[in-house]
Amino acid sequence: MTVYLTGRTVDDLEEVVREVDAAGGRGFIAPCDHGNDGEVQTLIDRVEREQGRLDLLVNNAAAVNVAELTRPGPFWEKDLGLADMINIGLRSNYVASYFAAPLMIRTGGSLIVNISFYGAVSYHFSPAYGAAKAGTDKMVHDMAIDAKDTDLSIVSLWPGIIRSDNIRDLRVEDFPLEMQTIVPEMERPEFTGLVITELLDDPERKALSGQTLIGAQLGRKYGVVDVDGKAPRDWTETMGTPTVFFVR
Repeated sequence: MTVYLTGRTVDDLEEVVREVDAAGGRGFIAPCDHGNDGEVQTLIDRVEREQGRLDLLVNNAAAVNVAELTRPGPFWEKDLGLADMINIGLRSNYVASYFAAPLMIRTGGSLIVNISFYGAVSYHFSPAYGAAKAGTDKMVHDMAIDAKDTDLSIVSLWPGIIRSDNIRDLRVEDFPLEMQTIVPEMERPEFTGLVITELLDDPERKALSGQTLIGAQLGRKYGVVDVDGKAPRDWTETMGTPTVFFVR
């Protein structure tokens, strides 16, 4: 795959580009502030100019002050800046999809994946967090209705609890006590990428357009396991199931 990696700063992206190249793809650094609509449009214009097509868009931008988000207390006692998660999250997903959709429809067989989470249906840290996730799921449902007569599929995807790169090398005992029992069940970010690849290649993907999908369930469907060989956990029993929206 040819992958355009976006971010406000490029320092961290250089390492990711090397990882993409080492895996056999072609990585490109694409500086972009997803809070700036003009920069997002410029990004999509660049992709069209350089590649002439766009097969896959993964919306995962977020503005998260983790320390403030996880601090105990009700929303009115926390920094109002947490509302930025609705702008860089829900709104930025909409904007990127808005500018990308025409090119993706011309490309054909294309897919937009919006990364969401169980926070859409259960409480996680803050109402702003939940609003961004729940709004993303409903937005996907409605976008898919608008795109029903095209070959563009649009889904929302819930990964599990992620063992991201910045905590990858921590020992179990380095985690807070209340989290230590679930550390072995955390999944690597690469698992979501593998699942998305299978979904893009699925000739029946259009039937899933508009739905909120769970990464662990897709993994079982496609026979995909995590990079450590395990089948990631489905957390629906403890965190809830996707909302089913009414269609006339």
